[in-house]
Amino acid sequence: MKLLITGAAGFIGFHLNNSLLKLGHKIVGIDNLNDYYDVQLKYDRLVESGIDRTKIKWNEEVQSEKYELYSFIRMNLEDKETLLSVCEKNRFDVIIHLAAQAGVRYSITNPDVYVQSNVVGFLNILEACRYNNVRHLVYASSSSVYGLNEQIPFSVTHSVDHPISLYAATKKSNELMAHSYSHLFHIPTTGLRFFTVYGPWGRPDMACYLFADAIMKGHPINVFNHGKMKRDFTYIDDIVKGIIKVVKRPPLPDRRWTGKAPDPSRSSAPFRIYNIGNNRPVPLLDFISELEKDLGRKAILKLHDMQAGDVSATWANIDDLVNEFNYKPGTSIETGLKKFVAWYKKYHAQFKLTGKPAEKEKLQVV
Repeated sequence: MKLLITGAAGFIGFHLNNSLLKLGHKIVGIDNLNDYYDVQLKYDRLVESGIDRTKIKWNEEVQSEKYELYSFIRMNLEDKETLLSVCEKNRFDVIIHLAAQAGVRYSITNPDVYVQSNVVGFLNILEACRYNNVRHLVYASSSSVYGLNEQIPFSVTHSVDHPISLYAATKKSNELMAHSYSHLFHIPTTGLRFFTVYGPWGRPDMACYLFADAIMKGHPINVFNHGKMKRDFTYIDDIVKGIIKVVKRPPLPDRRWTGKAPDPSRSSAPFRIYNIGNNRPVPLLDFISELEKDLGRKAILKLHDMQAGDVSATWANIDDLVNEFNYKPGTSIETGLKKFVAWYKKYHAQFKLTGKPAEKEKLQVV
């Protein structure tokens, strides 16, 4: 297949790119390389995929020196004209849309960024699909859409009408926008609600990386709700395997669907929503304890009340993904954290964990 992957320099996009390239697919990756977190990490991911940082310029395609079938373009999804031009030129079979302004708490203080990136950018992706006969759009939603829902585990049949952050609201809006385009223009769309993804090359603003960094530097860890939190931590390899399974099978209209008893996860249009998680929630303090063991250091815990926009527990019901795609997330927290810590130590060895740069060696994915 020929694929466009947005958010190609991001955590999930980086791993997905490399997995699909090894399977022989042709990929154009795009990313705006914004500075929401350390841009150096994004550039380092691109270098691992064979993209020469010195050749990256806005709206210009850079050929990978490692993968013959991979090229990268730095661009904004809000730039509709350039996006449509790229899609018209390449005639992609599939678009995998992972780019978004991430972060629940950041959306409270920077709402405009989320509307531009997550709503306007997604509309442009839908328009690109509409005008270029894209056979399947797979896009990233989020477990945050469940908001005030207290039914555990979270099911795609549950209501998601009560988001508690603007970030979650933009992700819910993506699902609604996708359905309208599936209905009006018969574009097969699949939304994936990701649950707390972690692993090598992960985002520095996520718990796994944040905690490891604090432990190694002797800084306190901010633990909210006094540690009474559970998360459905999902290892990156399990996420990537799930995405690849879904990409290969565009959804069909569900002929049994009825508006008299509507299932929000499917439709009479070619539209589907899935949870993609581990289906095994872990107490946050157990997660920290496992990190301490792998890092060989104790954490300094600073306990706080629950913060705005957060929830006490996430847990993915993944029955649909299991039944329809034989999805089997098999990476335990023990195994996943060992792999993350091995990568973290190797990656940060260049800085000696002090922030001072040293001679860089070529880094390999663990």
